[in-house]
Amino acid sequence: WGLELPLRPFFGVMGVAPPPNWGRISSIQPRAHGGNIDNKELVAGTTLFLPVFTEGANFSCGDGHGAQGDGEVCITAIETALRGTFTLILREDLTLANPRAETPTHFITMGTDPDLDRCAEIALRDMIALIVERTGLCREDAYMLCSLAGDLRVTQTVNGCKGIHMMLEKALLG
Repeated sequence: WGLELPLRPFFGVMGVAPPPNWGRISSIQPRAHGGNIDNKELVAGTTLFLPVFTEGANFSCGDGHGAQGDGEVCITAIETALRGTFTLILREDLTLANPRAETPTHFITMGTDPDLDRCAEIALRDMIALIVERTGLCREDAYMLCSLAGDLRVTQTVNGCKGIHMMLEKALLG
């Protein structure tokens, strides 16, 4: 075929231990604890915020991807071995229900659910909350800003639990 794709490596799986009441779960589905997020925006230099459900968090990562399109539509990316260096900081000042991230240029909120509509709703509501927290705007104005400048993207469609993430340029919030 001969096509060359630029590499943009990232870890597909980054997560903490799930809540104990979930019992034993598969590492395949992304959920509130992170897990198989498969978000190609989470490259080196990104800060990922995860809700912590157990003492010690038990962070784990893996599933190295060399490149992947939004949606990871056929179950695979360019799979590769990766090494990473992570700094883990417990942020007791944050209360999160779902993963969030911050790149040098964007804020990212993430929703996971078997239903893509529900994923979009989760990502949007979390972005509205983030905007209100950072700016003091009312929820209605934050909602309008999301419609005008936020980008909803399909993170993945393949792992039972699907994902949508919303991106908003940090410069817009001052």
